[in-house]
Amino acid sequence: MKKSFLVIPACIAAFLLLAGCAAGGTGAGSTPQNAAQSSAEAGTAQAAVPTVPQEYPSGSASSEEAPSSEAPVVYFTSDISAEGLVKIYEALNWTSEGKTAVKISTGEPPASNYLRPELIGDLVKKVNGTIVECNTAYGGSRSSSAMHRQVAEDHGFTKIADFDLMDEEGETEWPVTGGTRLDKIIVGSHAENYSDWVILSHFKGHAMAGFGGAIKNVGIGISSASGKVYVHTAGTKTKGSIWYSDQDAWLEALAEMVKGFSSHVGAEHVVYINVMNRLSVDCDCDGHPAEPDIHDIGILAGTDPVAIDQACVDLIYQAEGNASLVKRMESLHSVHTLEHAEAIGLGSRTYKLVSIDD
Repeated sequence: MKKSFLVIPACIAAFLLLAGCAAGGTGAGSTPQNAAQSSAEAGTAQAAVPTVPQEYPSGSASSEEAPSSEAPVVYFTSDISAEGLVKIYEALNWTSEGKTAVKISTGEPPASNYLRPELIGDLVKKVNGTIVECNTAYGGSRSSSAMHRQVAEDHGFTKIADFDLMDEEGETEWPVTGGTRLDKIIVGSHAENYSDWVILSHFKGHAMAGFGGAIKNVGIGISSASGKVYVHTAGTKTKGSIWYSDQDAWLEALAEMVKGFSSHVGAEHVVYINVMNRLSVDCDCDGHPAEPDIHDIGILAGTDPVAIDQACVDLIYQAEGNASLVKRMESLHSVHTLEHAEAIGLGSRTYKLVSIDD
């Protein structure tokens, strides 16, 4: 039986830091990840669920707001297991109508924190999904199709489902409307083959976006290699380095890419699931991520990518040991992705968080 876990307004991350510090959350220094970490450790560790304050410091844009009955629901479970993942998917009461893509990160070798097949396999089979990815634009072990397929095999994904590199045979362009940075998105051509999407993301830090969750998994993950450059450089080029000097501009482009994706496939054809485990400051594109300072939190699911990422951010701000990840997010102005996403109509930063735990 579902029960209400918490009903909160979303808030600006910079102000939530005050509440997090007041709660006594401080992080120890990061250490390199143990490459021998087991799949079970990556998928099942849990801790008590942090709470998000109902009152916010003076100046918060959301401090006077209350969630309406129309605020999107984000479901939560503390059960980070294969069973918990299926259960939270079922809470969405969503059924695919055609061929279903399950978008994950295959993870950069040798020791990244990608979601293990043992954790996601039952869900992928339940939706009869095809695991999908695109090649990277920064080099590494997943920059060519042959190498990327080997990584997918080595990490166990080809044993649980069909695997599709969507840009292996080219790319296609879809339009974006209502943005300021992009007028198109460039995705793997095989994206046209799927009518329904499960965006299955590992929430964690990121060296360029501050954090990576649902929006990052779509905005960069579904873009082809040239499409990744296009987003990272705020629509200014499709070849060369992904580094760009205007941080806010690229974060805005990231949100606009997801708006183009959602508009093209239809928002009703997409669900989003974020797993908050192995909460390193580093992304799964880093083969040697820092060891997490924060205990695993849980799994969140919803139909609004802005709401689900905002909920994860809010939980990070209330977690013990959050200092290093909060510093990473704030140093890169990561909340601006959510601000712009809401401004262009991708979703809502105000949400209702509902626990499905008995």
